[in-house]
Amino acid sequence: MNVDPQPETAAQELVIQEINHVGVVTLRRPNAHNALTHAMVLGLTERLSQWKNDPAIRAVVIRGAGDRAFCAGGDIRALYQSYHDRTPLYRDFFVDEYLLDYMLHQYPKPCVAVMDGLVMGGGMGIAQGAALRVVTSRSQIAMPETAIGLFPDVGASYFLAKMPFELGLYLGITGVTLNAADALFAGLADTFAEGERLYDLDGLLSAITWTQEPLADLRSAIRTGHRADSGRPSLEGLMPAIQRHFDPARSVGEVIDSLDEERDPRYVEWASTTAEILRQRSPLMMCVTIEQLLRGRQAELADCFRMELGMVYRAFDDGDVIEGIRALLIDKDKRPRWRAATLDEVTQPMVSRFFDSPWSREEHPLRDLA
Repeated sequence: MNVDPQPETAAQELVIQEINHVGVVTLRRPNAHNALTHAMVLGLTERLSQWKNDPAIRAVVIRGAGDRAFCAGGDIRALYQSYHDRTPLYRDFFVDEYLLDYMLHQYPKPCVAVMDGLVMGGGMGIAQGAALRVVTSRSQIAMPETAIGLFPDVGASYFLAKMPFELGLYLGITGVTLNAADALFAGLADTFAEGERLYDLDGLLSAITWTQEPLADLRSAIRTGHRADSGRPSLEGLMPAIQRHFDPARSVGEVIDSLDEERDPRYVEWASTTAEILRQRSPLMMCVTIEQLLRGRQAELADCFRMELGMVYRAFDDGDVIEGIRALLIDKDKRPRWRAATLDEVTQPMVSRFFDSPWSREEHPLRDLA
């Protein structure tokens, strides 16, 4: 087993191993729930690029240090500070993060994402590009961006659009957290494994006898059960209500009104809770998210990333993300002053501006994505 902690690349934030022809990356910021720094993104990209062309490497595994998180997103405090300091980090980070996520979607060798613990935002960007997405009894999965005045990015235009639209919209604008069973039901994970078994992941990988089907070999080594072992998904029982309330023809305001009118005793508590969640989210970014997901249903993966990069640049300059980070993570007063205080103040030009790319196709930072 070769171990290379890569201190010069990611300041001890990545641990690189090669175990029985498997390239293993451990995201190592456990005290920050393994949130991604720019150095981690660049270091992971560099290593994946090397392994892609290394005939000795048959597969890749990405995991998080500790048992609390795979990756809870990007280091948004650093992005917030960069914006105020007017340094390029808050723009460069997203370009490089999206390039990494796109690489994973296109990676020629099987990649496993061990989605143990928290998996949010940037962690979902990494995980959803993997060929085998493994959840555990500790998995807590979400795209909670509207809570901080952003939209579900890192390719969510693509992966949320692959599920029934009403479900993708529900997950995208509420940011609710899913357990393993619900992630499997929603198509955001592939298989279930007991977290305790994964403590010996190195041993499991070492014991693989490789065949001509490396993805099947990995699945067999890691999985300890089937989907049923993760429990019954709550989303399954909620789907009739989700499909009724989150109609794509409805505005966000109409969705909230519909939830307020729910009278079925099976769904009343869920509807009330969901309506309250939506009242706390950024009105502008919820409206932007609906338009984003509608466009994503008609777009290829590369175009989704190109669209989202333009959107995220707008979100810093014309949206609510800086205020959302301030209110929830910096000052922690939990009283964000959204650009549009109510849904009635959101206009179509405000929404449409997020989809006006700052670049021509030839000048786009992600122009080379196929």
